[in-house]
Amino acid sequence: MARTNATPARVKPAESRLLTLHVVRREQISPTFARVTLGGGDIDQFRPMGFDQWFRLFLPVSETSLSRLPGRLDALSYLRYLTIAKTERPVLRNYTVRAHRAEGISGAEIDVDFVLHRSAVDGSSGPAASWADGCARGDAVALLDEGITFTPAPEVADRVEVVADETALPAVAGILASLPPTVTGRAFIEIPHADDRQDLAGPVGVEIVWVVRDEPAAIPGQAVLKAATTADGPVAPTYFWVAGEQSMCAALRRHWITAGVAKSAISFTGYWKHTAH
Repeated sequence: MARTNATPARVKPAESRLLTLHVVRREQISPTFARVTLGGGDIDQFRPMGFDQWFRLFLPVSETSLSRLPGRLDALSYLRYLTIAKTERPVLRNYTVRAHRAEGISGAEIDVDFVLHRSAVDGSSGPAASWADGCARGDAVALLDEGITFTPAPEVADRVEVVADETALPAVAGILASLPPTVTGRAFIEIPHADDRQDLAGPVGVEIVWVVRDEPAAIPGQAVLKAATTADGPVAPTYFWVAGEQSMCAALRRHWITAGVAKSAISFTGYWKHTAH
């Protein structure tokens, strides 16, 4: 995770240890998203928490690189991880559980959606997107569960305002699917392509607003920022949650605070930072 105010309120898993899982299948679900289903290995030790449950994902760079990882990831073990030679050090990225099934085709399994920002063919993709482009059934990964950041206080839990760019779409999907059916509110989601819309399960009282980024060169997050800041404000106590590109999250948090929203009712997490190319 990058810039966030959600750390103090985060609900951590009862136990978090390194789990080794394997690719069950991989599918291209839309122009921008690839879905990788993981299972086998230690999957029975994974405890689903719903909402925006996230984990640290370790991708191997060699046949033996995952065996070098510590069983847990505290400050000391992370420093040890950094001392591993780059040719052997697994790639580390943060991802969200898109869905968990206790009984999949071959047992318990989880779906992880990867945003394919650029072309893996010309080498411009990041390492995680490149891995998701080329992974095959049986490939091993490791993950470390980190819990959830969507933790509204009781006084604001009945209404939500959720804002995300495409990198936080899996988290929004998990949040909506985990909300009680009586919750109302809105979810603004920016996507690069109209065909990236997904069928999202959630309370009927939560309106889903898809914001398609019309300009391919536009900075991600700016279109949904405009949509969220120009919409009518909530009329009841609301829990505000935003995740995605850092500048979008920071600007929206400032907007909410200026509008009179208590800082304690806002959760923001900058998943990534846009840089000019």
